[in-house]
Amino acid sequence: MSFDRDVDSKLRFRTSKKLKVYGSFEAMKLKDSLLKGIYSYGFEAPSAIQSRAIAQIISGRDVIAQAQSGTGKTATFTIGMLQAIDDKSRDLQSMILSPTRELAKQSSQVVSNLGDYMNVTAHACTGGKTVQNDTKVLGKGCQVVSGTPGRVLDMIKRRILNTRNVKMLVLDEADELLSESLGFKQQIYDVFASLPRAVQVVVVSATMNKDIIEITKKFLSDPIKILVKRDEISLEGIKQYYVDVDKEDWKFDTLCDLYDSLTITQCVIFCNTKKKVDWLAKKLLQANFAVASMHGDMQQEERDKVMNDFRSGSSRVLISTDVWARGIDVQQVSLVVNYDVPEALENYIHRIGRSGRFGRKGLALNFLTRDDMDKLHEIERFYSIKIRPLPANIRDIA
Repeated sequence: MSFDRDVDSKLRFRTSKKLKVYGSFEAMKLKDSLLKGIYSYGFEAPSAIQSRAIAQIISGRDVIAQAQSGTGKTATFTIGMLQAIDDKSRDLQSMILSPTRELAKQSSQVVSNLGDYMNVTAHACTGGKTVQNDTKVLGKGCQVVSGTPGRVLDMIKRRILNTRNVKMLVLDEADELLSESLGFKQQIYDVFASLPRAVQVVVVSATMNKDIIEITKKFLSDPIKILVKRDEISLEGIKQYYVDVDKEDWKFDTLCDLYDSLTITQCVIFCNTKKKVDWLAKKLLQANFAVASMHGDMQQEERDKVMNDFRSGSSRVLISTDVWARGIDVQQVSLVVNYDVPEALENYIHRIGRSGRFGRKGLALNFLTRDDMDKLHEIERFYSIKIRPLPANIRDIA
């Protein structure tokens, strides 16, 4: 899992002050046990966001960190968190809040992996599973909880989660957590109100608009800001094209034709609705294509199985709603297909960022009906990019 330093070095950061850039993890003076976990996990040198933000997190300052998808944001806050944890204490010391169960579970696993040589226990605290299971695990002692806001707040109200010694709160995919549409905002306020006044807050996302940064002022005290300009987050390693299908009815045949033409490791196909995901999965299975599908209405057990199968490579094509657009890291994904153009402009960059992880090459294809052209131009203006039509000989670009 080595980084493409050339890709990362092109990022430019707007910061609230001149930050020191660390060229190695050793230079950050991390614990030996943590360094061992970092190198065992496959990291070789810090990415651009890691070289700037980890030291700021370790310093105890509140931090707002924004960087491209696939540049190691989860490891950034995890390394800073693990350095600060007292591994001799079993008290809860850090909390990570995420907008989806899958992302919360993934963050918990990253904490466990990077902290493999430390005496650190992490637990994913999410809905869809019994409260008794959480109670049993948390009762044994757990230094890090990674969860969704609703379940974490419920555990606090039940007095199963003791927040008295929490030193750090991470809001992952913060723009999603704090948006009006998902209804997490009040839950996050309530969680925050249960924490010690001196808690350190780390806010992380690939996209963050002015409104969200304004909201974070309620949580943050004189934060260090590490922000990437919007026109610098278009993910240079990912080739982006559109496919003019003209009509909605022609998308399916176009997808089948592409399926036969492209050599891919793994692919994610995004639809805007759960109903469309179910319909497309059924149609592709009927056409003898091996696919899996996932959306928020599925039982957690089924979602876990789909995720595990996709991570292991036993399923190669996943059809999903935007529940899968944020933060999920499966490094073998080389193709993203927007069967539907995303309704939220911010989700475009999150979707295509599922490919091209850590500087690898990726391909993003956008299916456009004649009604979608205005939306495409809006995406191009928003990110200052140009999305070109798919060449006739697509084998040359795959």
